[in-house]
Amino acid sequence: MTRIAALTIALVLACGIGSAGAQTDDAATTSHAVAIWGEPKYGPDFKHLDYVNPDAPKGGTIVLSYPAPFDKLNPFTLQGTPAPGVGFLYETLMTPTADEQSVSYGLVAESITIPASNRWVEFNLRPEARWHDGEPITAEDVVWSFNTLMEDGSPFYANYYADVEDAVAIDADTVRFNFKTAENNELPYILGQVFVLPKHDWEGKDFTASSLEPPLGSGPYRVANVSPGRSITYERVEDWWGADLPINRGQYNFDRIQYDIYRDPTVAFEAFKAGQFDFRAENVARNWARGYDVPAVEQGRLIKAEIPTQIPQGMQGFFMNTRRPVFADPRVREGINLLFPFEFVNDTLFFGLYERIDSYFSNSELASRGRPEGEELEILEQYRDQLPPELFNEPFVPASADDPRELRRNLRDALDLFRQAGWEVRDGALTNVETGQPFRFELLLDQPTFERVAQPFARNLARAGIDMNIRIADSAQYQALVEGFDYDMIVERLLQSTSPGNEQREYWTSEAAKTPGTSNYTGVSDPVVDALVEGLINADDRDSLVAWTRALDRVLLWDHYVVPHWSNPEIWLAYWNRFSRPDVLPPYGVPFATTWWIDPDKNAGVNR
Repeated sequence: MTRIAALTIALVLACGIGSAGAQTDDAATTSHAVAIWGEPKYGPDFKHLDYVNPDAPKGGTIVLSYPAPFDKLNPFTLQGTPAPGVGFLYETLMTPTADEQSVSYGLVAESITIPASNRWVEFNLRPEARWHDGEPITAEDVVWSFNTLMEDGSPFYANYYADVEDAVAIDADTVRFNFKTAENNELPYILGQVFVLPKHDWEGKDFTASSLEPPLGSGPYRVANVSPGRSITYERVEDWWGADLPINRGQYNFDRIQYDIYRDPTVAFEAFKAGQFDFRAENVARNWARGYDVPAVEQGRLIKAEIPTQIPQGMQGFFMNTRRPVFADPRVREGINLLFPFEFVNDTLFFGLYERIDSYFSNSELASRGRPEGEELEILEQYRDQLPPELFNEPFVPASADDPRELRRNLRDALDLFRQAGWEVRDGALTNVETGQPFRFELLLDQPTFERVAQPFARNLARAGIDMNIRIADSAQYQALVEGFDYDMIVERLLQSTSPGNEQREYWTSEAAKTPGTSNYTGVSDPVVDALVEGLINADDRDSLVAWTRALDRVLLWDHYVVPHWSNPEIWLAYWNRFSRPDVLPPYGVPFATTWWIDPDKNAGVNR
């Protein structure tokens, strides 16, 4: 993902305060951590996270790759492409861990205070928190950051924090956020995700302008070198104020982190095997199956690792833009879904290594399954007259085509759906009965990798008389077109957290559908979906959250907005054998850049 949502969505959880805090006279609770339901794993006196080596040595340089050129170092605005790694420059008020669901601990904030009324939240800042120029981080910085992100930042922020009334500096070290409603249980937690920016450094500057001037930060790294179009390098801040915090101990072990730009994925893969960079998260099945048959792997100098994960996979697929008339009818979208030959693609291109995605919240308990029941059914019953009957009577299963008979059946069913929606085949072309216009659309891609997947899809569509043109745009043009919703169909991926909440407004609501730059790629504008999103946000407990999320998932699936692709329940990693890592790997990620370190003995033996 190229937008600021990629920096934040992985952190999206929800809030409830752990009982480890102290009660104050105004019936508020102050604690070092927040947990969605239950208690934080780590108490107020914890020494370090379980998945780090607190004695990991510091030092060395790692080189990573990035697939797109960048033109700015401010990742918080809509226009332009931010540099990779900019998150290392900034800190948030609180931070999650990778071994818990929906828990966050103080970072810039030493503690968080939440009243029983849930009408506000206060963050109490650490007195030692400093910018890289030595100036203290203050409540005024937090207020300025929040207001600036809401006014001039990506539209994501206005959606995400829509229920916040205002931000107020109580004193130099205390900031309060007042809420418009007491029903949004997530607000205290997600406000801990606010990136804090230096007010004194930004004064007199245009926050929205694209610039490669290194910004002032407060994080573990600062910008060391920028080579436009080629690379960016970060260096570890030796006197970083947060180095000895328990939440950070054993992390940020590399002295320098360099990102090199490789626009061509094939060139990047060959460069990696030639030792030009250190670490690669592999997402191409063909590479994983056959591309690593090289001496370095056989000799143990280059490591392949398959790591199981409990990270929700979200939804990846062909996203249809319902703002376009050809995709406005759900019967048409269902017919398009019937014509994607997943089994053929998986067997011939991916060596059978992938599983079909069948949920917007795949690989998690949040995914809808079978027929609706219990609280989920009660929720959906409220909207029965606005939903397809099949939603209540049948489990959602993506179209299958394991053999030629199923392909013929799918084509026959798709043509029937098209006829119902006002299309018929004339002279080999699917034609709109009223306008006489043929069914044509464009699939917009930002990399050639997906062209080989799109070609068999296009051939199947052509059998139904549909002309799908495949267009590959450069990354900057692609980003501009997507932000302006100027496309027919794209390949995208929407990541999800273990506890979805306010970010779902950015994905699915009617307001987001008409706001350029949001992640409502398909243009969903449905009062039922709007209501389900709000119900999800205001869920009272974990069971209720799961029920509302499954209901939302089911409604989205049965409206056929996306042709689902595939997922992999494992993370495929390849890296040169110069690193060591903690004995414990967390279930919700592989924090290579933060918790691994260069092993001097291994490093000396690697000849790349």
